[in-house]
Amino acid sequence: MPELYKRDQKFKHINTLPKGEYENCMFIHCDFSELDFSNYEFIDCQFENCNLSLLKSYKTALRNVQFIECKMLGIRFDICNQFGLSFSFNNCQLNHSSFFEMKIPNIYFD
Repeated sequence: MPELYKRDQKFKHINTLPKGEYENCMFIHCDFSELDFSNYEFIDCQFENCNLSLLKSYKTALRNVQFIECKMLGIRFDICNQFGLSFSFNNCQLNHSSFFEMKIPNIYFD
């Protein structure tokens, strides 16, 4: 069991997040730039208008996660937890992010 489990929560205008598992949560106008999200789990979550630039993503689980109008510069998606990896991007900035050698059939870019 993760250290922290949050479900059906809405987070607005925050800039830190305790390590844990987040299910069906919304993150709106948050600044998570340069944070270490290693070993966090996000399941059925949505990030909207967030800054996730230079986020550390080692073994981060992203399962059915939506990113909407987010700034996501320099993120290494290739080191995320690949099990069940599924996410989508809608009008996001992804400059200098890496998907190196990933098999990404469940990833959608709009």
